[in-house]
Amino acid sequence: MFNVENYSGSKEKDYELLIKQLKALLEGETNQVANLANASALLNQFLTETNWVGFYLNDQNELVLGPFQGLPACVRIPFGRGVCGTAAQTQKTQLVADVHQFPGHIACDAASRSEIVVPMVKEGNVIGVLDIDSPITDRFDEIDKKYLELFVEELLPFI
Repeated sequence: MFNVENYSGSKEKDYELLIKQLKALLEGETNQVANLANASALLNQFLTETNWVGFYLNDQNELVLGPFQGLPACVRIPFGRGVCGTAAQTQKTQLVADVHQFPGHIACDAASRSEIVVPMVKEGNVIGVLDIDSPITDRFDEIDKKYLELFVEELLPFI
């Protein structure tokens, strides 16, 4: 069901299929850790040219490492610091073509070159962020932004 070979090659259609798969994984499950773990695994399997996919969760205005796929990562990130902290503080998706040009970038993995971070906002409060890194400069675009925001929107009621 989650085999990459099921994807069509059209980026938009593939993301639509990904979101359907997410819905199937979440259906009837209320455990936050299980849902975030499956969501990160699903994204990791779907996305190409990435080296880290995961979540940071808000703990008193500090982001704390949650379920992820990739190398060990920074455990705590203050709001307003780095790409993740900026997304949490502004409640806006951060689409960064070159992380080395981002003021205050936190280099958890020296191989990362680009990053997208989608804030997870529930009832006006940031509960965490979805963070995806790539070893390729300019890996993410507006299509990724649109569909990853939809992915987070579908996930929010289950966390």
